[in-house]
Amino acid sequence: MGATAAVVVAALVQAAGDDPVGTALSLSVPADYKQLIEEAGNTCPEVSPNLLAVLLTQESGFNPKAKSPVGAQGIAQFMPSTWESNGVDGNGDGKRDVWDPEDAIPSSANYLCTIADDVKDVPGNKQHNMLAAYNAGSGAVIKYGGVPPYKETQNYVKTISAAAAGPSGGGKSATPGQAGTAIDAAKAMLGKPYSWGGGNANGPSKGTCCSPNGSSGASVTGFDCSGLTLYAYAQAGINLPRTAAQQYAAAKPVKPGQVRPGDLVFYGSSATSIHHVGIYVGNGWMIDAPRPGKQVRYSPMDTMPDLYAVARPVSTVNKEI
Repeated sequence: MGATAAVVVAALVQAAGDDPVGTALSLSVPADYKQLIEEAGNTCPEVSPNLLAVLLTQESGFNPKAKSPVGAQGIAQFMPSTWESNGVDGNGDGKRDVWDPEDAIPSSANYLCTIADDVKDVPGNKQHNMLAAYNAGSGAVIKYGGVPPYKETQNYVKTISAAAAGPSGGGKSATPGQAGTAIDAAKAMLGKPYSWGGGNANGPSKGTCCSPNGSSGASVTGFDCSGLTLYAYAQAGINLPRTAAQQYAAAKPVKPGQVRPGDLVFYGSSATSIHHVGIYVGNGWMIDAPRPGKQVRYSPMDTMPDLYAVARPVSTVNKEI
């Protein structure tokens, strides 16, 4: 178990205690940046305040002093060359400062709009094309006539779009009763085999080929991790997207101290790289479909070293790019 994961798990479990009630929160935007994001998020039709907030969360976690190993700087993580050509003096103080959110946030929206203009003649969803160009470059979007067939880019577009269109602070999340129904449904599947791509709202199913290590679920009737959570919450009347990353994007993050049974536990290094999900059942344990060759089982939350977040399910509608 990684030290970071152990600290996160301990904080979640200790803070949650026995309190079954917690307030689910939507994407949290620091008060200092809300007005900036709301204003910059209307720079062009392809950019919205929600989308801009999601990107800033992904890029820096709203840290204006963030600096990446490759040299990206500030709250919007501009590379120096990109800042030179796209940075704006957002606060009118006579200088363009990549470390100043009052300059960097409007500059980020300006950059997104520039990219949107680059691919404006490409058919398809303009916002999806813009995000694909942000991730893979405008040339790739133009070459393929839309979101290119790169798995990383397609996942990026789906995840960011889902998060940007996700529930606002007023959205309804799973109730304790629905969470209990989902847990009971997951418990009833204990011992079912893991199947890559397996599981749907009706129960275990044959999967597909192939997992990252080459394992096929085509001949195995069972669940993969997100298939299990999708099934469990379908029994409670909540429709979840299919993949773990999409489920996180459509859920409401839960702060330490507000975690309760039924919340979903996500693993990965970022929102777009989430690779595993389980259903929290209390006391640091979850039910999950871990990996090929295993069965649906109880696992400790620190079963993987890259615990990313806990979030509460919200019903959503699946949409394809």
